[in-house]
Amino acid sequence: MAVLETIELTKRFGNFTALNKVSMSVEEGEVYGFIGPNGAGKSTTIRLLLGMLRATSGQSTIFGMDAWKDAVEIHKRLAYVPGDVNLWPNLTGGEVIDLFTKLRGENVSNRRSEWLERFGLDPTKKCRTYSKGNSQKVALVAAFSSNADLFIFDEPTSGLDPLMEKVFQESVKELKREGKSIFLSSHILSEVERLCDKVAIIRQGEIIEAGTLDELRHLTRVHLVVQTREPLTALHTMQGVHQINQTGNSCSFQVDADAMEHVMATINTFGIVSLESAPPTLEDLFMRHYEGADS
Repeated sequence: MAVLETIELTKRFGNFTALNKVSMSVEEGEVYGFIGPNGAGKSTTIRLLLGMLRATSGQSTIFGMDAWKDAVEIHKRLAYVPGDVNLWPNLTGGEVIDLFTKLRGENVSNRRSEWLERFGLDPTKKCRTYSKGNSQKVALVAAFSSNADLFIFDEPTSGLDPLMEKVFQESVKELKREGKSIFLSSHILSEVERLCDKVAIIRQGEIIEAGTLDELRHLTRVHLVVQTREPLTALHTMQGVHQINQTGNSCSFQVDADAMEHVMATINTFGIVSLESAPPTLEDLFMRHYEGADS
């Protein structure tokens, strides 16, 4: 049974459809990436999963329980970190972390100290003195210190410096090794690609692509850098070839997967001296879907 599952989840606000039949499944011990531009429906989806909004139609379950009806029970086993953290200004960071953990009925003093050290957070300062990055650290320490089985992160590294982003990524990998499940909504494509087992791309409230990175790579273009004995003269007229950058006998370009065989056969007739290929990235896939689309 999936830890988290949605089946044709739909949410309308009046005549506006924010989500339209969104279906996805997160298994135990899996890191699931959820990507899309602002306004695509990511935050609405998360609010539905957290029981903060009620779906217009469809179904969302966590641990086999209804995300709306059983929200209280679900939250006993769930940790959530938003992208824009608002803390009580007169409490210290440590007091906020303790509050969150006590709400779950947990005693995590040992783990709390460990995570405070990892993220370099001073828990004695008042929250009103924290920068955006330090406020984010409070929420992250509270989440990672918990005994939750499912972690929902919504733009969790917002405001963090690159060093802390790396700490976050290593922490997620550690959770996965422990068999925890992670739902990661992020606009940092390299982060999603580095961490996630599966990815869903949402656009205008609909999932337009979903699957493992390997399953999605056939939809993207491969980047080639080639040097030939004779200048390549045929690329500009070939179907499936894009973003050509040619200098003398050297050329870099992108090729659609279904055109690769024909392109390679043509290049070979010009005498290949060297050839480098780079696998398509998640960013390639993302930008291909959003080229010319409103974000």
